[in-house]
This record gives sequence, C-alpha cells and structure tokens, in this order.
Amino acid sequence: MPRFTVHVRDEWLTVPCKDATCSIKWLAFEALKRYIKNKPDNGGIQHIKDVHFVVRRCQGLGLLDNDDTIEDVLEDNDFVELAIEGDTMSQDFIPSQPGTSHLYLYIDNHHYISLDGNSLTSTDLVNLGKGLYMIKLTPEAEQKVVQSRELLDTIVKENKVVYGITTGFGKFARTVIPVSKLKELQENLLRSHSSGLGSPLSPERTRMLLALRINVLAKGYSGVSLETLHRMIQAFNASCLSYVPEKGTVGASGDLAPLSHLALGLMGEGKMWSPKSGWADAKYVLEAHGLKPISLKPKEGLALINGTQMITSLGAEAVERAEAIARQADIIAALTLEVLKGTTKAFDSDIHELRPHPGQKEVALRFRSLLDSDHHPSEIAESHRFCDRVQDAYTMRCCPQVHGIVNDTIEFVKKIINTEINSATDNPMVFAERGETISGGNFHGEYPAKALDYLAIGVHELASISERRIERLCNPSLSELPAFLVNEGGLNSGFMIAHCTAAALVSENKVLCHPSSIDSLSTSAATEDHVSMGGWAARKALRVVEHVEQVLAIELLAACQGIEFLRPLRTTTPLEKVYDLVRATVKPWIKDRFMAPDIEAVHRLLVDQKVWNIAGPYIEKYCMEYIPESRPSSPTAFALDPPPSPRKRVRLE
Repeated sequence: MPRFTVHVRDEWLTVPCKDATCSIKWLAFEALKRYIKNKPDNGGIQHIKDVHFVVRRCQGLGLLDNDDTIEDVLEDNDFVELAIEGDTMSQDFIPSQPGTSHLYLYIDNHHYISLDGNSLTSTDLVNLGKGLYMIKLTPEAEQKVVQSRELLDTIVKENKVVYGITTGFGKFARTVIPVSKLKELQENLLRSHSSGLGSPLSPERTRMLLALRINVLAKGYSGVSLETLHRMIQAFNASCLSYVPEKGTVGASGDLAPLSHLALGLMGEGKMWSPKSGWADAKYVLEAHGLKPISLKPKEGLALINGTQMITSLGAEAVERAEAIARQADIIAALTLEVLKGTTKAFDSDIHELRPHPGQKEVALRFRSLLDSDHHPSEIAESHRFCDRVQDAYTMRCCPQVHGIVNDTIEFVKKIINTEINSATDNPMVFAERGETISGGNFHGEYPAKALDYLAIGVHELASISERRIERLCNPSLSELPAFLVNEGGLNSGFMIAHCTAAALVSENKVLCHPSSIDSLSTSAATEDHVSMGGWAARKALRVVEHVEQVLAIELLAACQGIEFLRPLRTTTPLEKVYDLVRATVKPWIKDRFMAPDIEAVHRLLVDQKVWNIAGPYIEKYCMEYIPESRPSSPTAFALDPPPSPRKRVRLE
C-alpha cells in the first residue's frame, strides 16, 4: 500500500493510501483529519471543509492540482507540504535549495570509492560531493575499526576512567559518568552541541562533510563501531543529508557545532534533506529510505564530532576550484593580450630561467603555447608586428610573475588539505595495537585555517590583475577599441558597469582576505583557550575564489567582445576555439541588453572548466612537441579533468 508524508504546520503526518486513483484533494483532507485529531483545540480549525489550502511537493516545491490523481503526480513515499490559506509557511519547513534537483541521480549510481582513511584526495572528495561516486570501506579499514571498538568496550567493562568515554567533556572532564548513563551522555553531547546558526550547507557540501568524516573514522583510531559507520555510509549513499548550519565553529576542539548537526540527523533528530523528500524531519527521511537511525555507544558521539572536517571539506572545494580558475586565468589573459595587441617577448623562456620559480615558469610556458607564432600563427599579432611598442603594461607583461605565485600557493595549500583529509583528528585517540587511549590535540584546526587564509590572499591576485586588464579593454585611450566595447557609445553603455561589478568584487575580496586565523577567543571556560577560527577561513576562501571566477568571467566576455572589433583578423587557433566556446553560449554585444545572464553563463563555463578543456590539449601538445624536457612532473599539471585514481574504483556489473 503506498503511503505519503504530509507536512501540515508543525507536524509531519504519514497518510496511507489504499487507492492511488484518489485525488490530491483527498490526500490533503486525510492529512488535515490526522492533524486535527492530534490537537486538543483542533489546531484552530472549526470546519475542515471550509479550509482552503495549496499542496506542493517538498522536492522542487512544485504545486499540485487538487483534482489530479495521486498515481499521476506522486510516487510512493513522496513528501508533500500542505499550506493552509492565511498561514505563513511553517517555521520548521525549509524549502529545497535551488539548483540541486539533479541529486536524484545519486540513487542509481553504482561507481564506488573504497575508503581506508589514508588515500582520499581533494579531487575525490569534490567528486563525492557531486554524487559521482558512492562509498564503501576496504576490508583492512573494517578490521581496524573493529579492533579499536573492542578496546573501548573493554575499557567500559573494566570501569576505567577515560576522557570522553566514561567522563564528561571539556570543563567536565573530571566528572565520572555511571555506566548506565553512557549512552545518554553521548546523545546529550550531540544535542547540546547542535547550536550552529546560518544557512544550511548545500547538499553537495554536506555530502563532502559526511564523506570526509567517514574517511577519518575508517582510519580506526576513533573507537566508533562498525555498525554505526555502516549506517553513516548507507545514509551517504542514499543522500540522506543532515541540516548543517554554516556558522558556529571556532575550529578547535574541531568543528563541534557543524559536526554535531551532521550526527544529529543521523541519530534521527533535527532536519534532513534527500532528493526524494526535500527538507523534512530526519526520522521520516531515514524511514522513507529504509534506513535506521544510529544508536550511540560509549564514546561514539564524541567520535562523530571531534575533528576539522568542516574546515577541510570546504577547503578541499576551495583549493580545487582555485586550481581550476588559476589555469584558466592564463588562457583568458592570453586572449586579452591578443586583443590589446601586446607582445609575447616577456614570456621568453630564458627570462624565466633566471628566476626559476615553478609557477612562474609554468605560466610563461602556457602563454608561449597559446601565442607562439611559429606554432599558432595569429593574424592579429602579425598586424602589429612592426609597431613601435617596446613593452606592455605590468598587467600583461608580469602575468607569469603574478599568476605564477598563485599556482605555487595553490600547490602548497593542496598538500596541506590532502594531508588533513587523511588525518585522524579525534580526541582521545584509540590505539588498539597499544591497548590504550591517548589524549592529544589533533582536533586543532590551525593547519587548514592558516593554509586557507593563505589561499584566499594568493588567489585574490588573479582577480586584482584581471580587473586592471578589464579597465584596459574598456578604456579607449589604452585599448584603441570603442569605449566600453560597444558601438554608438552614449546610446549604449556596453561594459561600463560590468567593469564596475569586477571592481566591486575585487574590493570585497580585499576585506575577505584579512586572515581569520590570526584571531583567537578562549572558549569552554578557558579549557579551549586557543582556537583557529578555521571555519570562517574556509568559508571566506570559497567566497574569494567565487569572486575571482566571476571577475575572470567578465574579462573573458570583454576580451571576446574586443575580438569583434578586430575582425576579420583572427587570433591563434586555441584562442579562436575559446572564442567559439564563449560565442556558443553568449552572442556578441551589438547593443545594450540584460548583461547579468551573460556573466553567469560564462562563469558557469569556468566552473565547469570548459575553457581549460578546450585550450588545454593545445598547451599539452605544445609542451610535448616543442620542449619534451618540460613534461610535467605531476600527472595532473596538464591533465584535462583527471579522473580519480583507478585503484580505488569499483564498477558494479
């Protein structure tokens, strides 16, 4: 018999349906009957037939016609919201976030990453967030988890006093808890620590957070039971995702508030999201997917929340997106240089061998591979070959030096993030092989906090220099192009305010680049007297990276518009391919039109790395053919969307 979960004001009601040919109106009235039955005052409803309402699916918020039959518009176990006319939307109803309806694809995904706590990468983690893979444990990881749990069970049986297992937490570390209340101790920990605020993390970011916590627990030093870990994996694979507010962590002792919210949903309390239900009470979401809530054993609550996974998961996304936009920034800058009729002499390899920073040399190499006239003839470059210009402005001439340090910064930060991804960050640590638990400070988030502050400062420079190039493109005294890249200036304003938008984003970044990790406020009655503030470091690093993407999207639009005024001359083959990619999405600017959608569309191209995927093969071919000794030392230096390591992939037949 099909059944449906209907949300009426502050209640979730399960309504069985014997006949699926009944109407949506029938389902609504059945839910109202159950709602009134549960309320002493009938919920303020005098006559049910007089109630006016609208019904919508929780997922996607699509309105349902009252006359439609249930079988035509709903599926078994669907979640439905009933909004009574005159009510405001229920306070505990959280609309599904836009742009995430594609998550239904996760349910039928049969590609796996096997986690062992030692080999996950930031690229893997981002792919897990996107729903490209599900999770399972390696046999070795399962064995380690079992061994550490056996040690904890022994400690409890022998009535030993061990922090977090048989004692309170923080200031209450010396308070011994009776064995009969150890389960309540762990549950209370999650409930009291679920005190975060702000908007919830997106489903993708919550998947990353959950996957990373599973990976850390798989190391076998946390003492969590295999049963609990398997239930977490089942929730991940079904995309049953807890409501995790983005604010509330100080980054030591770990990301306590967000990880508590993550665990609370798994315990069947608070809110959860799934592709099937949208936002609903956690117990209903789990039940709809045939899953059981976790039942906490001694130390398990602490094991689920002690660590830097909020900082690190957001940091993984930030560093992956930073890496993607940094290499595309070289392509965009090369196109701008062509439009502004700059010289390629500043990219001569001999210059950069005299200051051999790896990032600087790599950027110069990319410029040569895109602009080398012997390899890729350019009619635009040929048109000004004999001009009297000796050198270009710094924003073009110094790209290898400015973009280069960004590349080196990203490499440094990525190394720290990948180390953190595979680190045990609990307290106390459970050493099964030694037969003891040891208290330490691996939960402190200073490493990723400092690294992500550095990432924000480094990657911001891509936007700073890009905004100056946009100015040169739009300024006729510097570009020899029409003012603001449009005909009939005055009647049309062209890119005038698009440049202002870029300037505004760069200015915001200047504030966001102030390091959060230089701050510390003592918490927990001075027990936690130094903290990292890494949560804010990660969140603002992501905002900085997004602003950089948007500024470079504006530059790419402006450079392509500049090409229009140089026709019929053509640039190099790879840059013409980039131009064609943009023009397949955004048409030339003939006269003023609504510009924001154009910027957003090109921003999407950059986020999806389509500019790199178009130009990257030309860069790689140039490197292989012209200078074989320049083969990249790392396999991903010129890789196009490199797949995660195949040794960890299992394809189910």
